[in-house]
Amino acid sequence: RFLHVSTDEVYGDLDADARPADERARYAPSSPYAASKAAADHLVRAAHRTYGLPVLLTASGNNYGPFQHPEKLIPRMIVNAIAGAALPVYGDGMQSRDWIHVADHCAALRLVLAHGRIGETYHVSGANERRNIDVVRAICGELDRRLPRAEGSYLALITSVADRPGHDRRYALDAGKLRAELDWSPARDFAQGLRDTVGWYLDHPQWIAAVRSAPNRSAAAVQQEQA
Repeated sequence: RFLHVSTDEVYGDLDADARPADERARYAPSSPYAASKAAADHLVRAAHRTYGLPVLLTASGNNYGPFQHPEKLIPRMIVNAIAGAALPVYGDGMQSRDWIHVADHCAALRLVLAHGRIGETYHVSGANERRNIDVVRAICGELDRRLPRAEGSYLALITSVADRPGHDRRYALDAGKLRAELDWSPARDFAQGLRDTVGWYLDHPQWIAAVRSAPNRSAAAVQQEQA
C-alpha cells in the first residue's frame, strides 16, 4: 500500500460561508506550493489507474503539537514570545485555518493505511477552524498565565506585517467519509491541545535553542541528535 499525504491547500480559497471541502471538491490551488501538491495528487492517482499501484490519499489541515519547527505559526509565536520578540501576523490575521493535533493526524494515517479502500481519498480534519489572530491571542493568554512578563501581556508583542502574495483566506475540510468508513475522530480538543503544546515548548528550551542555532536542519534531525 502506498499512502500519499496531501493538503487542504489543493482546493484553494473557500468563501467564508462555504461548506468545508469534501473529497469530491474541485481542485483550485492558488500558490505554486499548492499547485505542486495538486500535481503530486494527480500523479499518484494516475499511477493507480495506469499501473495498479495500490494507493491511498489523505489530506489534512494545519498540524500543531510538539517538535514542530519554529518556522510554523504556533511554535514561532511561542518561541518568539519567550524571547520577547515581535509576534508577526500576516495582514489582518483573519485567515481561517482548520487545525489538527499531529498525534490525531498520525492516528488517522495509520488507520487509512491499514484499513482504507485502495484508490480512495480521505480527509483528516480536527473540525477546529480558527482565525490566525485568535490562535496567536490564545497563545499569548496561555503564556500570560504560565510565564508572566514584567512588561505586561504578550499581546503587546503582536505585530502586523505585510501579507503573503496570494495568501488564501480560508481552508476547511469535511472528514465525514473518514468518520463514517473507518470510525475515526480526533481525540484532542483544540484548546487543551494548544495548552499542552505551549507547555511542551516551555519545557524544552534546549531543543528550541538547538533548532534555532541550525535553521537548515529539520526539527526531526535535532530530535534524533538529542535522543
